[in-house]
Amino acid sequence: MNTGQAQIQGNIIVGDVEGQQFLSFFLDDEEYAIDILRVQELRGWVPVTRVPDMPDYLKGVLNLRGAIIPVVDLRKRFSLAEVEYGPTTVVIVIKVVSNDVERVMGIIVDAVAETYIFNQAEIQPSPQVGGSINSDFITGLVAQDDRMIVLMDIDMLMNSDEMSVEISGKNVEKTLQEST
Repeated sequence: MNTGQAQIQGNIIVGDVEGQQFLSFFLDDEEYAIDILRVQELRGWVPVTRVPDMPDYLKGVLNLRGAIIPVVDLRKRFSLAEVEYGPTTVVIVIKVVSNDVERVMGIIVDAVAETYIFNQAEIQPSPQVGGSINSDFITGLVAQDDRMIVLMDIDMLMNSDEMSVEISGKNVEKTLQEST
């Protein structure tokens, strides 16, 4: 595989080692990362428009150059303690694929950390914890210095049954129309 092909597929070749590039961010002092190819842009926190009758983790909607996109507060989605949004709060605008349809949405995080390139050998499988804890959206863990970075499958997270029913673009638009 040549370097041009690898970069198009989201993989980067450094020397003889091939890896995938991730954007990392913080939630409650824990570091998470997503495939950088799913990131459309980063935006500083700006208030969003609340939508009635939506789950509490759906913070509202944002007008992104004429497109109305749902914005999910990942702290609330993960049942973490609520904090005030501050100067480091960021909305990561992402592309999510569901049933071969691409949607654009925002996720609110405490802060963006950095970009990493991880090769497959560095990525450890997600531990099986059993019970009612759903870890389907965790694709792996990477030990980085003295901490662990949780790699997330943003498609799985944003397309879980309850999320896809509650925040599909059509449902948000329908609710917006009904409330005006």
